[in-house]
Amino acid sequence: MTEGEKRREGIIKRLSTADAPVSGTELAKKFKVSRQVIVQDVALLRAEDRGILSTYRGYVLQKNTGREGSCIRVFSVDHTTEDTLDELQTIVDCGGRVLDVSVEHRLYGQIRADLIINNRLDAAEFTEQMARCTDQPIKALTGGCHYHTVAAPSERNLDRIEEELKKKGYLMKKEERL
Repeated sequence: MTEGEKRREGIIKRLSTADAPVSGTELAKKFKVSRQVIVQDVALLRAEDRGILSTYRGYVLQKNTGREGSCIRVFSVDHTTEDTLDELQTIVDCGGRVLDVSVEHRLYGQIRADLIINNRLDAAEFTEQMARCTDQPIKALTGGCHYHTVAAPSERNLDRIEEELKKKGYLMKKEERL
């Protein structure tokens, strides 16, 4: 087994025992390599379908996608960046978990990023990081229109989420979508 293969198995082992996302910087320190080497290792592991998700807080091993035993719905939304926290809290307050964010880009097609926002604290941490980051949110690529895949315990929860997002003006009408 090569050093790279050993390191990649070590990454899987570390992620499988982690209680929280593990940053690329932390993995780089542990394995005494650069963060870029970790990014490349994770890309190779993902290509092998090893179930690594890259979230805004770091890498996680996909033990449970959040989809098993759940109802799933994709919501098409549009709102200001300042309304992001309210949008996410609306979803989790109604029993939903925000699995990802995606946009339909005219050139590249679907661009998706895992979020894994399960509660108000996750929503607050995400929006705090968003405020500190100099990069634009993914919705900036499409003028604001974006999609969230949401998991919830029942269709009733999803209906309530849809109703609340509509009341707040975040839900896009079908004719407004790209």
